[in-house]
Amino acid sequence: QLFTDGITNKLVACYTDKDMADAVLVRVYGRKTELFVDRETELRNFQVLRAHGCAPDLYCAFHNGLCYQFLPGIALGPDHVRDPHIFRLVAQEMARVHAIHANGSLPKPILWQKLHKYLTLVKTDLSPKVSNPSLQQDVPSLEMLEEELAWMKETLSQLGSPVVLCHNDLLCKNIIYDGTQEHVRFIDYEYTGYNYQAFDIGNHFNEFAGVKEVDYRLYPSKETQLQWLRSYLQAYKQLTQGDGGSTGVSEEELEALYVQVNKFSLASHFLWACWGLIQDKYSTIDFNFLRYAKLRFKQYFKMKPVVTALQISK
Repeated sequence: QLFTDGITNKLVACYTDKDMADAVLVRVYGRKTELFVDRETELRNFQVLRAHGCAPDLYCAFHNGLCYQFLPGIALGPDHVRDPHIFRLVAQEMARVHAIHANGSLPKPILWQKLHKYLTLVKTDLSPKVSNPSLQQDVPSLEMLEEELAWMKETLSQLGSPVVLCHNDLLCKNIIYDGTQEHVRFIDYEYTGYNYQAFDIGNHFNEFAGVKEVDYRLYPSKETQLQWLRSYLQAYKQLTQGDGGSTGVSEEELEALYVQVNKFSLASHFLWACWGLIQDKYSTIDFNFLRYAKLRFKQYFKMKPVVTALQISK
């Protein structure tokens, strides 16, 4: 069975049993994805997550892909991620991943390196020899992108968001809900790495809007976000402070995380917009990457004044 939801790779389930009880997944990397995905790091992260019970079994890796265990359950859609029962499970599972510690070292967030890399790829690949009129429209100039990146680095790195092991690509379809076990698991670790806690959450909130049909009216309301963040903080504090659940979550902590998350959601728009421009050039997957990139840039500039106005109360 070929899965068609992914827009980075091709994914096939192979099985002999009608109910897929013996299925294994084979993933073939998308064309030129090695430009923006470090495959060795992905393998390492897969193994780390597996060791902590957060990933399926990995059977083998080959030159242009992986083979791993099929997780039973449903891949979530935009309706599921706003269902309080399911989103609490997602928040708790994200806390589990974030609580995997970095063996005593203090890891650097991959966000800035990643954004610079993507922007460099956009510059080298898209400095138009012949100017492409459809690109000029709705895509900011390279100078403007440089300025925005400098502004984000200056602003966001001062927010004090902790650096933790992040999934970094938690779109709905990368979350598998198993109703019999009542848990969720995350799949696809291509973008996994140490990053700002608030980026991972803000990126997930952006994904409430969907991928194929993007609708930012589905971005979670403040009320939904605060419920989600409360579940997350309770689980995260329990896992990292190790006391038997007496850790309360203060309103100040909740509000501070809310502000950090919404500011970092800008970096997520910027990153995936640049990613879309690169994919537009190389990918053979049937998806309108240019349209997607333009949507993410548009949302970035729309939200920038809104989130810039948010303040963490001292």
